[in-house]
Amino acid sequence: MKVLILGGYGFIGAEIMRACADAGFDCTGLGRSAATGRRLIPEVKWIGADIGKLDAPGKWAPHLAGVEAIVNAAGALQDGARDDLGAIHHRAIAALIVAAEKAGVRQFAQISAPGAEMSASTAFMRTKAAGDAAIRASSLDWTVLKPGLVIGRGAYGGTALLRMLAGFPLATPLVHASARVQTVALDDVAGAVVAVVKGEVPTRRDYDLVEEEAHTLREIVRGFRRQLGFSPARVELDIPVWAAAPVVALADVAGALGWRSPLRSTALKVMRENVLADASAWRGASGRSLKTFDETLAVMPGDAQDRIFARAQLALPLMVVALGVFWIISGAIGFVAIDAAAAHLSAHAGDGAARTLVIAGSLADLAIGAGLLVRRTSRAAAIASVIIAVLYLVAGTLIEPTLWLDPFGALAKIIPLTAMGLAVALLLEER
Repeated sequence: MKVLILGGYGFIGAEIMRACADAGFDCTGLGRSAATGRRLIPEVKWIGADIGKLDAPGKWAPHLAGVEAIVNAAGALQDGARDDLGAIHHRAIAALIVAAEKAGVRQFAQISAPGAEMSASTAFMRTKAAGDAAIRASSLDWTVLKPGLVIGRGAYGGTALLRMLAGFPLATPLVHASARVQTVALDDVAGAVVAVVKGEVPTRRDYDLVEEEAHTLREIVRGFRRQLGFSPARVELDIPVWAAAPVVALADVAGALGWRSPLRSTALKVMRENVLADASAWRGASGRSLKTFDETLAVMPGDAQDRIFARAQLALPLMVVALGVFWIISGAIGFVAIDAAAAHLSAHAGDGAARTLVIAGSLADLAIGAGLLVRRTSRAAAIASVIIAVLYLVAGTLIEPTLWLDPFGALAKIIPLTAMGLAVALLLEER
C-alpha cells in the first residue's frame, strides 16, 4: 500500500513514518524540506512542499498518483512568521480531500487533538476542528485520532517544555501546576496509525489516544525529573498566571519572529483547560489500553544527552537574546560615539576613511543583532557574529595592541563573545 504522510519528519510524523515503513507500506513523506526528510529518514521518498500553500486541489494532484492512504501529522501550535493555522489545519486539508476523492485515495487518518471543537478558546483547536469536520464530511474512509500529551524520545513541543521545566536547577517553576493531563506514548500513536491503515479498527470514527488515568502537571514534571536523573526540586514554585504573563508575551513576540517556543499563550490556555479525553473508544476498538505515563518513561530512560538538552534549552533563549542585544547596543554605540571610535583608526587611515569604517562596522553589528533575533536568520547571524568578532580581535591587535591592557578588557571580552556565538550556532537546530 502506498501511503502519503504529511508532516513526515515532525515529532509525531517521523515516528509514524518509521512505523509505517516497518509495517511494509510504501511510504512517501511530505514536509517543507525534502532534504531534511532525507537526512532524518533516508529509506523513504520525500516531497518538499509547504502544506499551507497547497490550498487548491490542483496543487495536491501531482503528489497523489497511486496513493491509497493519507496520514496527516502536520500541524502548528500558533500563528506566527512561519505558520498560518487556518491554511495548515483547514484550507489545505479541505483542498486535499477534494483532490484525494478525485485521485481514488481510500483512507485518510487525521492526527487531531482532544478539545478540537469549533467553540474552543484557541485558534489551534478551532482550526483543527475545521479540518476534522472537512474530513468527516468526505467520502473517504476516514479516522480522526486525538492524542493527549505526546511523550517520546525526541524533544519538541510539549515534551521539550516538560524537559525544560524538569531541567531547572534546584527549583521547578510551574503555571497551572494542578492542571490534569492524560499522556500518550509516541510509539503508541504511531502504532494506532498503523492499525488504522491496516484496517484493524473500525473507521469513520474519532478515537482519543490517551492513557486511562490523568495526572497533574506537577506530577508529570516530577516524573521527568526522575527520568532525566535530576534530584527532586528543593522548591516547587507555583507561578500565578499574571506573573507568567510577561514571559508568555515575550514568547508570543518571538513567535512573530519565527521562533516556535512551547511557552506561547496557546500552550498556556490548553494546559489551563486540562488535557483530558476518553480512552474507552480506542480500548474497545483495538482490544488494548495504551501505555501509562510511568510505563512510557520506563522504556525511555534519560541519559547524558537528554540532561544536557534539558539544560541547554533553558539557556538557549537567554543566550540568543543576550547576544542579539549586545550586538545591537554595540552598533548603536558606534553611531553615538562615532568620533571617539574613529580616533582609534585615524592614525592608520584618513579621517574620512576612519569614519566610514566605523559606520560600516556599526551597521554590521546592528544587522547581526537583528538577525540573531529572527529565527530564519539566527544561525547565519550567529556564525557572522563569530567571524566579525574575530576580525575585530585581529584588527584591534594590529592597530592598537595596547587595548589588551585596557582594565575593562576591551579586546579580552571578544574571546568569550566568540565562544558564545559558536555555542548559539551549534544549538540552533530544530530537527
